Amino acid sequence: MSTKDHKEAKSALHSERSSHKGRGSNRALKDIWIRMKRNKLAMVGLAIIIILVITAIFADVIAPYGYAEQNLSNQYQTPNAAHWFGTDELGRDIFSRVVYGSRVSLRVGFISVSISMLVGVAIGAITGYYGGRVDNALMRIIDIVQALPDTLLAIAIMASLGPGLTNLMIAVGIASIPGYARLVRSSVLSLRDQEFIEAARASGSSDFRIMFKHLIPNCMAPIIVQATLGVAYAIINAAGLSFIGLGLEPPTPEWGAMLSGGRAYIRDFPHMTLFPGLAIVLTILALNLLGDGLRDALDPKLKR
Repeated sequence: MSTKDHKEAKSALHSERSSHKGRGSNRALKDIWIRMKRNKLAMVGLAIIIILVITAIFADVIAPYGYAEQNLSNQYQTPNAAHWFGTDELGRDIFSRVVYGSRVSLRVGFISVSISMLVGVAIGAITGYYGGRVDNALMRIIDIVQALPDTLLAIAIMASLGPGLTNLMIAVGIASIPGYARLVRSSVLSLRDQEFIEAARASGSSDFRIMFKHLIPNCMAPIIVQATLGVAYAIINAAGLSFIGLGLEPPTPEWGAMLSGGRAYIRDFPHMTLFPGLAIVLTILALNLLGDGLRDALDPKLKR
């Protein structure tokens, strides 16, 4: 066989392998989706999250008023045809502020989880793969961070950085890093001595390639579930920080800040805290239902 024929045969073999790999990946995703559809509560959670995302994207179109638009002649109105959720102490439309608040809360949730996931996955993969002194050094740092309550750590970070959307996302993200680091470390420890990792080492793959090409992709199922539930936790944490005055500055609408602003009027005008509170509860419930559904769909033991 000539050199040209050999290259063509090798290229054809590589294309065939890629095609088989692609079909296998598509079939795996299809199986996961089929198992997800069997879980009605998970589909309800997914539908709610999709609606919330659409609401956040098109908040400018959906909201009938601006989130900072004040009208003192409309103070303390209860829900009516003009103001579906009523108005607050400054005459601002609460429905519009809840709609715009979905944009802020979802952004904080997804970006803070992305920060914690990227850092935590990298630390967990390194400590689990190398072990020894690297593991001891990094995990002791994780232990120190984890020794502090997440909310207290986020409060300390916000107090040092100051209020603001970026600082809020950083604070919530840093507080959640230990959970991802420990999750990935435990998964990597169970995988690093498997035969496919030994084969990758024997073929001359670098440590970086083994970790990010072979180990982390095989840990994605628990990471995805943790991230889904982590978004819910991040939204609660951000709302808590805003509630005590360490979140976003007025007049930016944030559900926790809206709860804080309405608590002084809760006896006379409960609608001021009712609707932001319901928005938080509905979002957290939907994310937890979706997370539980993903956990069941990604669990190999539940395959049929």
